Amino acid sequence: MDETSKAHDELDRLGRSLRGQLVELIADLTIRAHLRRLSLDEPKAADREPLRYHYSTVHQGDRPTTATAAETASRAAFLLRAAGWDVTASQEDDDGILWTVVVARRDGNGIRILTSDNTPAVVFRGQTPALALCPPQPVQQPELEAERTPDITPGYVLCYECDGLGRCPGCGGRGWALGRPHRKSRCRECGTTKVCPICRGEGQLNASTGRTFIPPSAGSSPDSADVRPACEHRRPGVSVSAPVMRGRGGRLRVRLRG
Repeated sequence: MDETSKAHDELDRLGRSLRGQLVELIADLTIRAHLRRLSLDEPKAADREPLRYHYSTVHQGDRPTTATAAETASRAAFLLRAAGWDVTASQEDDDGILWTVVVARRDGNGIRILTSDNTPAVVFRGQTPALALCPPQPVQQPELEAERTPDITPGYVLCYECDGLGRCPGCGGRGWALGRPHRKSRCRECGTTKVCPICRGEGQLNASTGRTFIPPSAGSSPDSADVRPACEHRRPGVSVSAPVMRGRGGRLRVRLRG
């Protein structure tokens, strides 16, 4: 049996165990129970990266008029402890309604039972642990385009941020960066635009003003080239007003005021 089949079988076993315990509780603690509504048809996705699945269900019934909320909670805790569950009880206020909450755990399964003197309703919530049903696939960094040889316009210098390559140095031009294992996160430098946030992909800056050079379109005059401030962009959480200064060795530097 492969790992995928074993994971499916284990999740199904946990789901059957959870449903069996809930059926016993509902039949004992409530009246006129409609157990056919207590379904665990298909596992649901619990997490996307890595992809994991679990069974979960919610059922509501009514306690007998002769039983108080405290007695119902006490009986639920007794039944669960007798079945080998770790049980805790607490009080929770929800919009002015005070609920007695019984929480139980066993083999990764979890059950919550809520009962209150304000209502005859008894709420049952059950959930299995989340399991990966197939081996996680490691995130692969895509191959980058071949590095270009920068063509420098007279009067311009290589962008100090990307060394003239034009792509974002934070993510290598991918638009995303690797975070925790098997997770991709939005690049904080370029915001998924993939280009260098300083030169905006042009690879060069005006040597005297530090402005970005935007080449003229085909058929237009060279004088129509667009020249814009190098830092006319926004990074997440940063308000950019960026005077350009010349640092040591003649390299351009930009000060960000956030």
